[in-house]
Amino acid sequence: MAQQILDGIQVLDFTTYIAGPYGASLLGDLGADVIKIEAPEGDPMRYYPSTLPGESRAFIGVNRNKRSIVLDLKQPADREACHRLVAQADVVLHNFRPGVAERLALDCETLTAIQPRLIYCSFTGYGPDGPQAQRPGFDQVLQCRTGIAKAQGYPGDEPRVVWGSAVDFYGASLIATGICAALFQRERTGLPQRVDTSLLQAALAMQAGRMVWSEGEGPGVDRDLRGGALSGIHPTREGYVYLQAQTQPFWEALCELTGLAHLARDPRFADMRLRKANEAELVPQLRAALLQHGAREWEAIFGTRVPCTVVRGIEEVFDDEQVAHQGLLATHAHPTLGSYRAVVEPIRFNGERGVKREARAPMLGEHTVQVVGGGASAPDAGALRRLLD
Repeated sequence: MAQQILDGIQVLDFTTYIAGPYGASLLGDLGADVIKIEAPEGDPMRYYPSTLPGESRAFIGVNRNKRSIVLDLKQPADREACHRLVAQADVVLHNFRPGVAERLALDCETLTAIQPRLIYCSFTGYGPDGPQAQRPGFDQVLQCRTGIAKAQGYPGDEPRVVWGSAVDFYGASLIATGICAALFQRERTGLPQRVDTSLLQAALAMQAGRMVWSEGEGPGVDRDLRGGALSGIHPTREGYVYLQAQTQPFWEALCELTGLAHLARDPRFADMRLRKANEAELVPQLRAALLQHGAREWEAIFGTRVPCTVVRGIEEVFDDEQVAHQGLLATHAHPTLGSYRAVVEPIRFNGERGVKREARAPMLGEHTVQVVGGGASAPDAGALRRLLD
C-alpha cells in the first residue's frame, strides 16, 4: 500500500463532543497518528445516551483512527508529560472556551515555544474573541442563532432544528481543511500556523447561498433556496419517494414517466420559477399520479432519468448495494461489543483505501502506557491508577 497523505504527522486531539473529534478523525483517515488526550472522566460523549451496552454510538462514530490516553492536566506531572508529547507533535487541536487553554498551559504561545513548527488549531463556539466569545456553543444552539432552524419547513411552520449535528460535521470539515492547508504552508515556509474556526463560522458558511443580502433589498426577502414543493418527499401507494426534478430535462422525463406528459407543454409550468409559482396546481396532480405505484417501483421506473430515491431507514443503508460496492463501511473488532460496523474514510486517493493502525474508536485511556510510557515520563500515579482500576 502506498504511503498515506499524512503519514508521519502526529496530532494531539484535546477535543470533546462531535466537531473537534470528527475533525481529528478525518486527519486520521488521511494517515495521521491521532492521540486523543482525555481527562480522567473521559470525553462527555462517551456517556451520551445509547442502546449500546456500556458504549456510546455517537462517540464510537466520530472517534475512529485514534489512540486514547488519560492525563489530568490540572496535575503538574501530567502537564509536563503533555508538554513532552507536544515537543514531538505536528498538530494540536482543542475546543476549549477562550481562556481555558491559557489556564492549562496549552495556549498557542506556550506550545509553539515548545514546538516551533506546531500547527495550533482552536475550535470554539463563537470565535476566539468578541462580545459572545464566552458563550457555550452547541450545534443546535447555533442552528437557532443563525437562521437554520427558521429555514426548515415552510412559512408559518414552527422553527425546527436539523437533527444529526449538521453544523458539527461541517465544522469538522473546516477543521480538517484548515489543518491540512496549514501543514501545506508549513512545508513551504517551515513556520508554525494558528488555525481558528468555530461553530458560528460553520453555520454561516453552510448557508452561503442564503447569506447574500443585496443593496436595496428590504427585510423579509425570500431566502428559500428550494425550487418549490415539486422537489421533495411524496407519498406513493407504498412508502415515500423523494424527487428532484427542477431542470428541464428532468421535469420533462418526470411528466412522461408519470403519465403527465401534457404538463410539460403547459405554459404555467414552462420553467423552474413558473413551476414554483404555480405549485398549488401542479403538486396535487403529481401526487395523484404517484399513487399508481409504490416507492420502490417508482425508483425503478425513474431510473437514471429522474433524480429520486426511496425514503429509507438508516438500517437499510447498512446493506445498500452501492454502499457495499464502494466499501464505505467496515467491521471493527471491539473489546466489549464484539464487533461493529461503521463508516470508513470518505476520501480515496488513486482509488484506494488507506491501511489503518487503529480504525475503531479507542477505549478510555487504552493507549496511555503505550504513548506516555512508564517511569519518569509516566503521568502521575493517581491518574494512571484511576485508568487501570
